[in-house]
Amino acid sequence: MGKIEVKDLIKAGVHFGHLTRKWNPNMSPYIYMERNGIHIINLYKTISKLDEASSALAKIAISGRKILFVATKKQAKDIVAEAANKVNMPYITERWPGGMLTNFITIRKAVKKMTSIDRMKEDGTFNTLSKKEKLQVGRLREKLEKNLGSIANMTRLPGAIFVVDVVRENIAIKEAQKLNIPIFAMVDTNSDPRGIQYVIPSNDDASKSISKILEYIAEAIKGGLEERVSEKAAEEAKEKAAEEAKEKAAEEAKEKAAEEAKEKAAEEAKEKAAEETKEKAAEETKEEAAEETKEEEK
Repeated sequence: MGKIEVKDLIKAGVHFGHLTRKWNPNMSPYIYMERNGIHIINLYKTISKLDEASSALAKIAISGRKILFVATKKQAKDIVAEAANKVNMPYITERWPGGMLTNFITIRKAVKKMTSIDRMKEDGTFNTLSKKEKLQVGRLREKLEKNLGSIANMTRLPGAIFVVDVVRENIAIKEAQKLNIPIFAMVDTNSDPRGIQYVIPSNDDASKSISKILEYIAEAIKGGLEERVSEKAAEEAKEKAAEEAKEKAAEEAKEKAAEEAKEKAAEEAKEKAAEETKEKAAEETKEEAAEETKEEEK
């Protein structure tokens, strides 16, 4: 991941917090100062926390687990969807489905229903429905796609969630906390950072700020995914080499056994020939002795 510069964060307005009267005292460690009634976030703290979060997210990506992005506020929706799509991660940008995490089995059933409707259209079953039924099924498919289409490939609970605005997404936060799923979040000065494992103190209202933070986050995840591919390729190469070595050893053992069998057969043939020669010589000696005896008798 490229080095995070303070000037880039300032340009994106990451340092602007909320009005001082709306602040959450628990965010005081991350506040640099007050200016014109607005809290200014300490960007050096932001960089430190962003580095920490990026490193942890990269490790999750390397492990093969999914990271669920959550942002339903208008100015964050498209930015988050684009960032998540770039790294092939699931996301929720419409209303958070209650029980999305705590009742995941039911959510998966709804996703499977969507897949079932698609299958009906492919095998022709959809065409056998009445006009009214087609309309109903079509509307259901659209609704499911809108709310759950972006998590269709999330077949199990995510390894972590990334949230923009912990106040707005409090239900998602509570569900993740209940299941001990690590939470990464952009946390503004009006929010409570307690219970968030990876706090990124930042302006969670301005689109430029959200875009800048997501840029670093997506880059970190991408790096993790690339490392996973490299590790997998190395592991496959190692397994292939081990298999080839095993096959080579088996072939060498086979050749050695064949060579030993050949040598043994040659040795046995040699011994047999020697034995036959010995027997033949003994037979000839016997015949000569008999012949001599016969001559003497004459």
